[in-house]
Amino acid sequence: MKNLLFTALTLLCSLPSMAYWQQRVEYVMQIEMQTNYHQFTGNQELTYYNNSPDTLYRVFYHLYFNAFQPGSMMDVRSRTIVDPDRRIGDRIANLSEDQIGFQIVKSLEQDQKSLEYWVEGTVLEARLATPLLPGQKTVFSMQFEAQVPLQIRRCGRQNTEGVDYSMSQWYPKLAEYDQEGWHPDPYIFREFYGVWGDFDVSITIDSAFTIGGTGILQNPTEIGHGYCKPSEVQRIGDHRLTWRFVAKNVHDFVWAADRDYKHLTKQIEGGPLLHFFFIAKDSLTKAWFDFPDLAAKGFSYLSEHFGKYPFAQYSIIQGGDGGMEYPMATLITGRRKIGSLFGVTMHEGAHSWYQMMLGSNESKYPWMDEGFTNYAGNEAFNKVMFPNGKNDPHKGSFLSYYQIVKEGLEEPMSTHADHFNTNAAYGNAAYSKGELFLVQLKYIVGANVFKKSMLRYFREWAFKHPNPNSFIRILEKESGMILDWYLDYWVYSTKTIDYAVLKPEKSRDGYEITIERAGLMMMPVEVEVVFKGGKVLTYYIPLQLMHGKKSGDFVYLDGWAWVERQYSFTIDKEVGKIEAVRLNFDRNVADIDSSNDFYE
Repeated sequence: MKNLLFTALTLLCSLPSMAYWQQRVEYVMQIEMQTNYHQFTGNQELTYYNNSPDTLYRVFYHLYFNAFQPGSMMDVRSRTIVDPDRRIGDRIANLSEDQIGFQIVKSLEQDQKSLEYWVEGTVLEARLATPLLPGQKTVFSMQFEAQVPLQIRRCGRQNTEGVDYSMSQWYPKLAEYDQEGWHPDPYIFREFYGVWGDFDVSITIDSAFTIGGTGILQNPTEIGHGYCKPSEVQRIGDHRLTWRFVAKNVHDFVWAADRDYKHLTKQIEGGPLLHFFFIAKDSLTKAWFDFPDLAAKGFSYLSEHFGKYPFAQYSIIQGGDGGMEYPMATLITGRRKIGSLFGVTMHEGAHSWYQMMLGSNESKYPWMDEGFTNYAGNEAFNKVMFPNGKNDPHKGSFLSYYQIVKEGLEEPMSTHADHFNTNAAYGNAAYSKGELFLVQLKYIVGANVFKKSMLRYFREWAFKHPNPNSFIRILEKESGMILDWYLDYWVYSTKTIDYAVLKPEKSRDGYEITIERAGLMMMPVEVEVVFKGGKVLTYYIPLQLMHGKKSGDFVYLDGWAWVERQYSFTIDKEVGKIEAVRLNFDRNVADIDSSNDFYE
């Protein structure tokens, strides 16, 4: 018996695939920037920790700059999709040799042994000289050179606002390996997925440039440029300077550089030091000088409601196109009025939670990134700009969702980000329907449970790679409800919600109220009944599938079996004379036809 028990315990402990694990990297990089022809050379030493239960025989790297070449997958997709991104269109196809981007790996070694490797577009595949066993680490050494493309999408040089360099996706980046295997997705222009780790990056560039980005500057007194007091600067005015940044526990690294950057800072009490890099040339950039206080309020709200921001700093940098998020930094366009500047920053800043700390695979689950960010960013913007709650922060997503359903272009949220048939369908699934995923969950479980759930999600999954089930299980634990049905319908299908109030029928005992499920997706229903004299009662109908109910000032009814298209209940005539019956009165459910939501 003892031997059998020992054998069983041994087998149980030898199943690491049953437990969560994730890989880890440590990057040390030095690059030499040649600004006269927009190229740089780089050395990269990457220590890779195989925390998986698998033996690895190959690795993959992303070479993102290779997308900015005529004939690339990004170029072809941008020119052939039915609703092209206007920021790209045919611009890549028209790049000249000195305008394209490229990343060329000159050598790659594993523990000082040369590796065989080959490149297909934006992906490099290398065969390991020595298989990497579970629990072991190895060191990859690489020499590479690159040309910074003309700014087209997110990264590049000489953007439309005059910023010299927006350096995102600038280095050969190791692809992620997780419980589902390798993820060497080609760069089409969608989302990213990376390995958690540490970055130590040294950038040598002409001394006229100011740099901002991911990480903490390690040598501020050598650099100056607003990173320390002028009296503390040891050396300034050299022909070239080397900036060294270190970032711990991130999965990417971004930087930007310009000769004309203004550099401001704002310390948040109990929070990060905010850095602001912008070009002040005209009236549309003057808002940056008034912006730090507003940004600090927004970050404080995000920390309170979605988990405390743990890093020492965050940089808001004029650069790129529109806005794009990275660890400890964002690139945004800067010629904006104060409201627009704050709005884009709250969205990109909220990405610090939903993707930069809660690092879901945003190629597979873009809505866990963009949708959650939309929700958090809009909540923060609304609270700071409209402290009395006069604005509906999620109205835009409701309207966008209704429009895409009306046009018949909706695709399931479970579609891979690069494989939507239209950009409109992607935008709806990732941003609008992703935001409504949370709005409706808050309605289902209740506001208090929802807030606790969002904070618990952060506590349990920060600096990991959560998936949809990881998140929904948090809500189930906090609410006591079963919620897999919600994932099945809202995420993995395009079934829509539509409930209708039928005409109340008088009976001997009172009134019979009948609610009809006209759509194919079910939801718990709250029925607001207004009685003569102004009395209002809310009748709550949970779904039987939920095996639970939320707390509130309700008259609780029995659960609705999803196979039934209608649900009826009786209101005793002693309660009062009915004047009106309403559904979705708080507009927290994406009911596609509001015309049948009430009876008066």
